[in-house]
Amino acid sequence: MSFNNLLVVGLGNPGVEYQKTRHNVGSDFVRFLSHNLDISLKKEEKFSCSYGCKQLEEIKIHLSIPTVYVNESGQTISRIKKYLKLSLEEILIVHDELDLPTGKLKLKGSGGHGGHNGLKNIIDHLQGKTSFKRLRIGISRPGKDQDVTNYVLSRSSKKERDILENAMLNGLPIIDKITQEGWEQAVMDLHTEEGS
Repeated sequence: MSFNNLLVVGLGNPGVEYQKTRHNVGSDFVRFLSHNLDISLKKEEKFSCSYGCKQLEEIKIHLSIPTVYVNESGQTISRIKKYLKLSLEEILIVHDELDLPTGKLKLKGSGGHGGHNGLKNIIDHLQGKTSFKRLRIGISRPGKDQDVTNYVLSRSSKKERDILENAMLNGLPIIDKITQEGWEQAVMDLHTEEGS
């Protein structure tokens, strides 16, 4: 499938107290991506986010980090989608994923929210439509006695953070693959690498 635009949105909570927490790996990934592609992100009040874009050879790429809380991020996505006249298939949401091991990256073409409040809010703002793409970054599940909310809103250990940051940096070429060779090829390559 080919498309002219790709909007990559990294989910995370605003504010210093949430920096480098597990729930913010989506926004961390987009920050790494903005440095990698040399795209500066500027505050855009009309979208409630930081935003930047760049015309690549194959596609125009748009990067966004909402400046609202994760569970309110649907308003940002719906506003940008409407303004840029994007299809749902041109939107890639990067988010934390409890059901994947720490540092595991997986692409997903569509689906429900799986209990993720950010995805739930996005689906609500898109009138129940779920065919946007996702890049899921594994943060593992907490231990039995740990509260899930506290777990995702807290910072990981240094060792775990190193694994996450390395995985995110090593995962940046996934975006090149999507823009240059298409979604299906990127999915196939990523999941083949994992199996090897």
